[in-house]
Amino acid sequence: MKKQELAVLLRAHDWHTTDCTKRTGARLLSAFGSIPRPDTSTQQAAMATAEVTRGKKRARPVEPQPKEPKSEDAGSHVSGKRRKAKAAAARKEEEADLDLEAGLNKALERMDGPLLADHIAQKMKRFDDDLTTVELADLYIPGNLIKDISSWRKPRSTANLPNFLEHLTPAKKLSQAPQENGTPHTIIVTGAGLRAADLVRSVRKYQNAGNIVAKLFAKHIKLEEAVAFLGKTRAGIAVGTPQRVMDLLDNKALSVDKLERIIVDASHIDIKKRGVLDMKETLIPLLKLLSRKEFKERYGSAGGKLKHDTNNDPLDLVFY
Repeated sequence: MKKQELAVLLRAHDWHTTDCTKRTGARLLSAFGSIPRPDTSTQQAAMATAEVTRGKKRARPVEPQPKEPKSEDAGSHVSGKRRKAKAAAARKEEEADLDLEAGLNKALERMDGPLLADHIAQKMKRFDDDLTTVELADLYIPGNLIKDISSWRKPRSTANLPNFLEHLTPAKKLSQAPQENGTPHTIIVTGAGLRAADLVRSVRKYQNAGNIVAKLFAKHIKLEEAVAFLGKTRAGIAVGTPQRVMDLLDNKALSVDKLERIIVDASHIDIKKRGVLDMKETLIPLLKLLSRKEFKERYGSAGGKLKHDTNNDPLDLVFY
């Protein structure tokens, strides 16, 4: 028997723990001589490795999961592409109508009353989160209440505004004012004071001693000054911003008893290609003004001929 095999046999029987084994070991040692002890450090390392190996769990192979079928079919994917293409084409067409050099949105020239009403409603959708359903309904103006002027083919520029007004009524009437102070027959509404000043200069040709063009905007004019002006002045044409006009109506300084038409400066755009219908800060006040009861109940019933004997005279709502 080899010494190495003997050493394994002795370790297996734990010869150093019992007397019997000790005696047997002594006899064996006397017969074969000293037996080399195994390397303790090597043995401990081997035992530690075995423990770690036994402690580890074998990882189970991951089975490939079958792919779930897509919820959208090919048809919906195609329709989505069509919607995007249609929206892109609409944006391109809208951009083509914006003449920055002339400062005009030419798309409005082609719109009749129903198309304008739909156009304004689409603009209002941007602000649905800020308005209740009731408020949106109150601000809505049906297309049949808007005067159709799509047959007038000239550019709707500032310079052409007098020609446009004379398309609606004779120039002689534009140069006259009702007898009562602060009672215009025409109100031109725009989005900002600077723009209002430009429009005042455009229609000043109709001004005379008995017919002053009223400035109803906050640019360098305080509300108290506007109230005093209307109280002592005959003004056939008034140019203003929505909020200032509403303030003067609430103040009873501005009378609409003889009002025949409201002209909205809708086609004009600024250097950022925005008009009065494109911005929340101008569109909401504008619609609040146009949807006032004293106006809304008179829209759409003019028929081109106006009477001046009652407060229920027809009123033209015009988007220029």
